[in-house]
Amino acid sequence: MNALKKRPSGRSFNQLRSVTFELNATKHAEGSCLVKFGDTHVLCTASVDERVPSFLRNSGRGWVTAEYGMLPRSTNTRMDREASRGKQSGRTLEIQRLIGRSLRAVIDMEALGERQIRIDCDVLQADGGTRTASITGGFLALYLALNNLQSNGLITTLPILDHVAAVSCGIYNGQALLDLDYSEDSDAGVDANFVLTGANKIIEVQATAEDKAFDKSEFNELLQLAEVGISQLVRLQKHALGIK
Repeated sequence: MNALKKRPSGRSFNQLRSVTFELNATKHAEGSCLVKFGDTHVLCTASVDERVPSFLRNSGRGWVTAEYGMLPRSTNTRMDREASRGKQSGRTLEIQRLIGRSLRAVIDMEALGERQIRIDCDVLQADGGTRTASITGGFLALYLALNNLQSNGLITTLPILDHVAAVSCGIYNGQALLDLDYSEDSDAGVDANFVLTGANKIIEVQATAEDKAFDKSEFNELLQLAEVGISQLVRLQKHALGIK
């Protein structure tokens, strides 16, 4: 690839934005996390429901699902609430399904028991990577809710198989970059989102050529960057939870 030009943020090509997790950010939810990836801020809450969807009744298995939304002034111009339009956009539906799939991949549904946990991801401020921030923070909200169930004797073991985190990567000005902010994402030639476990197993990859097709070596470079970023995110998750 071409020699690296300076990123708009001044970060190095393999540097995450500043990432913080504020656990128990709300009073009422069984688990919550305010996650910040630079200027992207997402409030993730986990709510426990002792009922499951009809297709899981009497199965002994639980379920994890997600909802996603952006506040009207989370971006530089106001957008209407989707409720006022009477339906969710295709983008919203796609993102919340991605969040749900990503979190279910690391949960033992039988150990969870016949109950459902709903993860709500509300974007307070957007500057690129809202879906990846939602997955990364949503896992922490889910972890706290599950820990709450165990502490109250409602489950015997924590049904978490591994951590999960997500990060964006892309090719901008001919250079592979980690964790795109909006200025990079909006002008990237390739835009990709990676969802990986703490053990570097792949849950989902979304990769799109915005300009021209890219080759396998470029994809591998993006994957390697994602692995570096997600290993850092998992360490930050564990530090926030106080676990090794």
